[in-house]
This record gives sequence, structure tokens and C-alpha cells, in this order.
Amino acid sequence: MSAASSSAFTKAYSGFLFDMDGTIINSIAAAERVWGNWARSKGLDVEKFMPTMHGKRGVDTIGQLNLPGVDPVAESAGIVEAEIADVEGVVALPGAIDFLASLPPERWAIVTSSPYRLAMARLDAAGIPVPRFIVTAEDVKVGKPDPQCYILGAERLGLRTSDCLVFEDVMAGIKAGEAAGADVMVITATHSHPVETGHSTLLNYENVRAHPDGDGKMSVVRTSG
Repeated sequence: MSAASSSAFTKAYSGFLFDMDGTIINSIAAAERVWGNWARSKGLDVEKFMPTMHGKRGVDTIGQLNLPGVDPVAESAGIVEAEIADVEGVVALPGAIDFLASLPPERWAIVTSSPYRLAMARLDAAGIPVPRFIVTAEDVKVGKPDPQCYILGAERLGLRTSDCLVFEDVMAGIKAGEAAGADVMVITATHSHPVETGHSTLLNYENVRAHPDGDGKMSVVRTSG
């Protein structure tokens, strides 16, 4: 795993690619309310199911369950509508708004497994302006952990993935970033259990800043704290 072999704090990057949920915003309470209700309605063991739904497209999560008589497309569409209607408690991670605002708008993108309308609703609830570039569930044929989304995100910035730093929080997204050939920074703010990773980690964005260098690249620099 070459991406894990060196610290992301020691390198400079041409672009940053951010997952959304759990990485720049905390939407866990809202997502688990909606998905918990759905899982109970299908007779699933909610406690066992919940860890499986983070970081992936809803249609993929449901499809992998192979539930008899359940249409993953129709079910996921219903869940999206419920999630759009419930953004209570959706907030930006500490320091995320200022960190993103400090970045050149042409040098970063959001790459999320959420559908576009849900992404817009959650960004608005969290007070994060919509970036110039965003990749959502509709933009890819195969979701995370497939690398397609991060490859597309880099392309929209006009960059190679190897010149980008991916910010992620869950294993499906981490694997997508790795497979795309990018370095990965793991955000741990919403983790209830430690994630075993060889990648660099950050709790949140409170004690870091983006430092531009003379070559048009950016690095993540720790400040006080």
C-alpha cells in the first residue's frame, strides 16, 4: 500500500478531494435515524446493519443485502427522500468551513456517495458553500470502494489522482482513494471505534491549515493544539 508508506503531512499536493459525510460534515445522527427506521421495517438486525451503510451509495448498500422482493433502486430512492427531509443535527466538522474557504476554489472538490439533492441539502444545513467541483452518486456507474469517483474528481480538477490528497473517514472511501492512486488523510472525528490504518490521520480541521507553496501546490500543516 504505497499511499500509506509516507505521511501526508510531509508532501505537497496539486488538489484536495474531500468525501462529505463524516469527513467535512457530521450527518451520522440524521443518517442513522433514517436508515435505522428502514432496517427495522425490513426485519434486519439494526445494530449489525448500521456499520455497513456508511460511505457507500444507498443502492449498493441495499443491493448487497440480496433481500427477497426488495428493489434496491426504489428503496434507495425512498431513503434519499427521507434523508433530504431530515437534516436535523447535520453540522460541519470543527474547523472545516474555514479550512475549505482557505483553499483555491479550482483546487478542491467534494466526492460523495450521496445523491446530488441530498448533498445539497446537507451542505446547506451544515453551512458549507457548494464547491465549484462536486462528484455525486449519479456521476459514477460503480460506487466506493471502486476508485471511479476519485478518478473523476481529479479529472474535473484537471489533475492526476497521484497529485491529489483524498480526505476520507470510512473504509469504503479509503479503499477507493487507495485504488485511485492518491494519498489518503483519514478524518477520525465521527469514529466511535479506532480505524486501523497506515494513513495519516486528523481528528478535525481545528489545528491545521493549508499552506500554499511557490509551485502552486498545497500542504496540510499542523498549527497549535
